Amino acid sequence: MFKLAPSILSADFSELGRQVALIEEGGADLIHVDVMDGHFVPNISFGAAVMKSVKDGTKLNFDVHLMIENPDSYVEDFLTDKTEYITVHQEACRHLHRTVAHIKSLGVKAGVSVNPATPIETLTEILADVDLVLIMSVNPGFGGQKFIDAGIDKVRRLAALREKTGRKFLIEVDGGVNLQNAAALAEAGADILVAGSAVFGAEDVVARTREFKTI
Repeated sequence: MFKLAPSILSADFSELGRQVALIEEGGADLIHVDVMDGHFVPNISFGAAVMKSVKDGTKLNFDVHLMIENPDSYVEDFLTDKTEYITVHQEACRHLHRTVAHIKSLGVKAGVSVNPATPIETLTEILADVDLVLIMSVNPGFGGQKFIDAGIDKVRRLAALREKTGRKFLIEVDGGVNLQNAAALAEAGADILVAGSAVFGAEDVVARTREFKTI
């Protein structure tokens, strides 16, 4: 059974607290926080203040995804008592091991993400140190993109590598996840699925969250 982490990038920001309450009511496991800087990806989303504004109104923990340059300079901004994961991009970190160690030194679980064109083999030397690997199944920068089908095989290969090496990291998938591909991703080995528009774009967010959780 996978965990569901709806991305608030696709939420209605005019009533963000209410939107978070709806996914919590529906049984979501985490709040996925997509942070974009307009440099590493061609879009700007929001910063730590927006995330912290909903902290006291929910029991859900934060799954922070930093799609930014120089993440070491900002990871501490996203520390709260509900921050469970902070994930950085392999492509954005010149010294990835140092960045991962920095995150873990703050008492937070560390994740590393790879873009669709980045082979999972580039992560071989860091897998022993991370708690989570995030596979991007769209090119990062915008919500609502079409799922890249090759992402399923990438998850399958990463799951096989995890079993072969005996590592304990979780596999997360972000980008174009919906009710039609969620089962295939879970079967391939995904532990956490990020869904944005597929959840918050529904007429009934609570019902849609529950639909995901029954897959």
